[in-house]
Order: sequence, then structure tokens, then C-alpha cells
Amino acid sequence: MIPHSAWPVDPAVIGPFLLAVALIELTPGPNMGWLALVSVARGRLAGFAAVAGVTLGLAIWMVAAAFGLTQVFAAWPPLYQALRWAGVLFLLWLAWEAWREPGATDPTPDVRTLRGLFLRGLAGNLLNPKAAVFYVALLPTFMRPGHGAPLTQALTLGSLHLAVAVLVHSLIVLGGAGAAGVILRRMQGPAMRAVMAGGLVVVAAWLAWETRT
Repeated sequence: MIPHSAWPVDPAVIGPFLLAVALIELTPGPNMGWLALVSVARGRLAGFAAVAGVTLGLAIWMVAAAFGLTQVFAAWPPLYQALRWAGVLFLLWLAWEAWREPGATDPTPDVRTLRGLFLRGLAGNLLNPKAAVFYVALLPTFMRPGHGAPLTQALTLGSLHLAVAVLVHSLIVLGGAGAAGVILRRMQGPAMRAVMAGGLVVVAAWLAWETRT
């Protein structure tokens, strides 16, 4: 049996931490809304490409927080606001792109489209201040002295969060690409583009509201 002190994190916090991050990921938010829209409009493969980008964005925030880089948001609030509004504007740009491009609702994406969705997921999450706030505000509350170094604990807990996020986001993709997605994808091109663009505008407003201080 592994001694209690040999664990990189306190084993007593793992259960509560997983519950906390599961509740956070299951709470409707910008990532959930965008992934659902992508999956409905373009199908499962496109949705998983977007999930990969979102996950990489989360991983970058995790590493930045582990090394203390995200503390700059607490020290300089205008930077947080700049990131927040950049994220909102990025989502509005995606809405405009979805409306004007006929291929934006193609259910059989090619490699170029998948790469684009991956990069959009990455950029969208890097511009999502909720990810930075999560690692700055929540993660330290589950770190305990007497176990691994702070960096080790942060990376271990952050990796558990990534696993939960991938699971939840994958379920969203599978749900969006399921029966409801099949029905919605039968809509005519302009109507489907309008649904996609309108949904992204709602997600942008959602992000602006959720990240207000």
C-alpha cells in the first residue's frame, strides 16, 4: 500500500476535486455551446476536432497556471478585461463566418476544415478567461502541504481536470451529432447557417455575461 505522504496529491481531495470539475464542466458555458453547434452542423468528426483544440487550450492554461503565469490577471485587471472582450469578439467573428460561408454547415468536413475547427477551438479557449480563473481560483484550494511540490500537485490535478473535460465534451459531441443533429442538418443551407450564426451570437453574449466582474 502506498504511504499517504507518497501520493503527489492528497488522495482525500481527489474525489471532491473530480466532483467539482465535473459540475463546472456540466454547467452550460461557451465551450459547451460552441461544441454542440459544431457537432449539430458538421457532425461527429468535426466535433472531435474542435474538442482537441479546446483541450489543448485548457492544457496551455493549466501549464501557465502551474508556473504562476496566470497570476498576472489578479495583478492587472485590465489584462483580464482585454482577454474577455477578445474572446467575445472572436465568437462574433465565428458567427459572421458561419453566416457568410456556404460550407460552414457541411456535414462531411475535409482535412482543411478539421484543421480549422481545431485551431478555432484552441484560439477560442485561449481567449476564454474562465479557464484562467479556474486554475487561479479553484486549483490551489485542493493543494495540500506534505505531498508533492506545488508544481507537481498543480499538474496532477490539472491533468485530472483535462480528463473530465474531454469526457464531458465528447459526450456533448456525440449528443449533438446524434438524432437531433440529423434532423437539424436536413434544413436548407441558409436556414442552418442562420441557426449556427445565431447560436454563436448567443454563446458570445453568454461569455460576456459569465466573465463579468
